[in-house]
Amino acid sequence: MKKQIKTTEAVFPMPVLLISTFNEDGSVDVMNAAWGTMLDRDMVALNLTETHKTVQNIKKRGGFVIHIADAKHVVEADWFGIVSANDEPDKFRKSGLTYTKSDLVDAPVINELPIAMECSFVEYQNDATGLGVIGKVLKTSAEESVMKDGKVDVDALGAIAFDPYTHGYYKVGGRVGDAFKDGLKLK
Repeated sequence: MKKQIKTTEAVFPMPVLLISTFNEDGSVDVMNAAWGTMLDRDMVALNLTETHKTVQNIKKRGGFVIHIADAKHVVEADWFGIVSANDEPDKFRKSGLTYTKSDLVDAPVINELPIAMECSFVEYQNDATGLGVIGKVLKTSAEESVMKDGKVDVDALGAIAFDPYTHGYYKVGGRVGDAFKDGLKLK
């Protein structure tokens, strides 16, 4: 029997995305954002309010990079969620991570994170049902160390998910089935 529980602001589990931008002075800003998804094969939505320094940077610079947070960098990922660039403008330097400027958008690609999606800013939606930042994915790249047979290997990636019920991070892994195939057993 199911028992009613408290509704959270999220669907469980949620991806841990690290969104990187440049600040006005050229320094790097990164925020931890669990509210993000794909709208289409080349379109993303980040449900972020305009009060975030990162959103202000995206609107001014016209670009951003989405990184998939991994278990190796859970401390840094959490740091980017705890501290706002509005209060700590040098938070990226304190993380110890490094970056390379994207050659497609005015945003940094974090070198140590295994997947990067370089995006151009399309629009900001802020009405009652608006999604926030909408972006077009121009390029997705992955480290060879997380690839197998030309595709991302989820187990090698070690991506982390956010649990909104306990505020925990969990490693994603362990394949349990084959999409678009296993259900055919019921046909």
